[in-house]
Amino acid sequence: MSNNKLSLAVVILTYNEEKHIARAIQSVQSFASQIFVIDSGSKDKTVEIAQENGAEVIQHPFINYAKQLQWALDNAPITAQWVMRLDADEIIEADLAQEIHQTLPVLPFDTVGVCLKLKRIFMDKWIRHGGLYPLTLLRIWRYGQGRIEDRWMDEHIILSAGNTITLNGSFADHNLNDLTFFTDKHNKYATREAIDVLNQKYHLFPREKEVVDTRSTSTQAAIKRKVKEKIYNRMPFALSTFLYFLWRYIFRLGFLDGLPGLVYHFLQGYWYRFLVGAKIMELEKAINGMTDKQQILEEISRLTGHKLTDK
Repeated sequence: MSNNKLSLAVVILTYNEEKHIARAIQSVQSFASQIFVIDSGSKDKTVEIAQENGAEVIQHPFINYAKQLQWALDNAPITAQWVMRLDADEIIEADLAQEIHQTLPVLPFDTVGVCLKLKRIFMDKWIRHGGLYPLTLLRIWRYGQGRIEDRWMDEHIILSAGNTITLNGSFADHNLNDLTFFTDKHNKYATREAIDVLNQKYHLFPREKEVVDTRSTSTQAAIKRKVKEKIYNRMPFALSTFLYFLWRYIFRLGFLDGLPGLVYHFLQGYWYRFLVGAKIMELEKAINGMTDKQQILEEISRLTGHKLTDK
């Protein structure tokens, strides 16, 4: 691989990511000309480690992932032609790094987005069944051509125009924390997703227009969202969660991922989805009888701890 850097800026959001941040930065150092770490007040050594590894660290208060990333795109001193979104616990693998380095400089001007294939590593095992691999996600785009959806969960990059391609190499989601961290994180995710589902149902605040094409992340991810919102979310959650786990673990061969796979598919594919449904039920009970949107938002804000209003 050439030692020349690409005109590409990597943006990484962090909060207490000292276990992961050096690994993430080092996985893109061979090709990225700029690396920005947008930190939201880490209390560990995240900032120090990021700076030691050559990243520019910018502090900004965190509301949710979408608002934080969009703030970074609007305010970080990005001078590169391309931008990459990377989570702190993700790694660009060597084959993908080489492919990015070789492909980006020769792309035609009307190609504005690049989708990458995500692999999940859980308990040090690649979870490759259950319909989880490959999941293609739009993670690289021409600067100024993409924005992040303003959602509380499952936010995608939307491109203003142009075509996308998908590279063959993979990047890995490999979090090194324990199951307590995993379940706590997914408990918080469940609250955020419940907010999005209630917004979809009651139109509480502005929401992105649905787009299912190659300009809304990947076609695969966009279609999966459409199925979830148009079919899955309209079923009783006790039934939908069971059917989803059955589909994923049995019919999509999740059982082939062994014991770590059973833990992952059960927790992420059943427990988490059941928890989302239960939280929606709890919140709907709390706002039952309310008709004023402002009052509903204030009550959901009070119950979830997320500020959904300006008051």
